[in-house]
Amino acid sequence: MEPKSSNTPDRELHISRLFDAPIDLVWEVFTTPGNIKNWWGPNGFTNTIHKMDVRPGGEWDFIMHGPDGTDYENKNVYKEVVKHERIVFDHVSAPKHITTIVFTAQGEKTLIDWHMLFESKEQFEQVVKTFKADEGLKQNLEKLQVYMTINAGAKKDPDVIIERTYNAPIDTVWEAISNRDKMAKWYFDLAAFRPEVGFEFSFTGGKEGREFLHLCKVTKVIPGKLLAYTWRYDGYSGSSEVTFELFAEGSNTRVKLTHTGIETFPVIPHKDLAKENFVAGWTHILGTSLKEYLEK
Repeated sequence: MEPKSSNTPDRELHISRLFDAPIDLVWEVFTTPGNIKNWWGPNGFTNTIHKMDVRPGGEWDFIMHGPDGTDYENKNVYKEVVKHERIVFDHVSAPKHITTIVFTAQGEKTLIDWHMLFESKEQFEQVVKTFKADEGLKQNLEKLQVYMTINAGAKKDPDVIIERTYNAPIDTVWEAISNRDKMAKWYFDLAAFRPEVGFEFSFTGGKEGREFLHLCKVTKVIPGKLLAYTWRYDGYSGSSEVTFELFAEGSNTRVKLTHTGIETFPVIPHKDLAKENFVAGWTHILGTSLKEYLEK
């Protein structure tokens, strides 16, 4: 990797790479949070996306979680977005820089030209020396290629999002999703549950003869508004997160369920952990079980 030729070579990083993927797929994994969170950053880093509004003036806020446990807050503002051609964003949090990514279709492959211009030579040198940004950018593109290779459906947002509106006040719905005794009547019969960040719970579920031990941990709680917890399986790799969001609509309540990280689960016989099974399962749970409980 070498600085891009210009009058500011002492504060630039530049890299180009040809990807074995069509431009529409490459564009999707750069512009959908359900995809970009899985490959963005150097090796060992993971991401939590808070906001991603891919349009001129839109913001992209996220946290990069380092392998040592350190969190790095990032805020970008998109300056230019031309579909299948160009993305330019201003990294307004430190270290400040402007990133320009140019996409060029070459048959069924895509050439990416990635350029980073830092605010000052000092910031550039600090980033390269402290964070090894040049090597990190190379690793970032390697992770991108691997992600597109192993995820045949990556051009579609892998998250499951289901919304239902119930004829019940928001307090009643909150109790239904957060009170163990009430959850047992429409959800899973948990041994214990408390809507407290850090609370861990488990349960067994699945088809007869192919049951899985679910291991979960509450990650976010806003009483009456939001409940989230991790969702993984004992003996299997991968981790996901389930989020319930509640919205009052007059005397009714709209529930938005988002299940992210499903694509991290392994492919196993019978495809029990495939996205379509989660779609079917959550559709039944929210559309039938919870509805019947709330509106009986």
